[in-house]
Amino acid sequence: MKNFSTWLLACFMIMYWVFRIIVALMAQLHQDFFIVPFNETLEIVLLFVVLVCLILIVKRKMVGALIYLLAYGMYFGTDVATKVSMLIEDASQLTLSDYTGLLISLIGIIIPIAILLDLLADKNRKAHPKDKKTDWFYKNEAYDRKLDDRADKNNYRTL
Repeated sequence: MKNFSTWLLACFMIMYWVFRIIVALMAQLHQDFFIVPFNETLEIVLLFVVLVCLILIVKRKMVGALIYLLAYGMYFGTDVATKVSMLIEDASQLTLSDYTGLLISLIGIIIPIAILLDLLADKNRKAHPKDKKTDWFYKNEAYDRKLDDRADKNNYRTL
């Protein structure tokens, strides 16, 4: 995890996970909160799945990002689909709570997609790594040509 974008996405993932813990905790304590989980049992199971995915994503494993996207896509995707279809049919039917839930669900889908795209971009970085300490020497064709020209001009006298 050398890139700033990777750290930023991991931080967003952790913040969203903590937010979902608060939502699940408020639902279990029967407290009023502006977001209500769709399925409390599935929400708690999903929190533990995301914890495992978080560890895998920090270790840069593609499996973790795929499971994370699949789990959140299935959980939040149905909510996004129903609320968008309700929004298309009759926008006056949705309340402020529905709009807030739609925004939170969209964030729940955008973060896994961004993490998956970051891991896919990182595969290219792993296949073609850049090391500033040695690349100036090994990947510098102008330096190689200069050495070749200099090597050709060495005319040592032999006795």
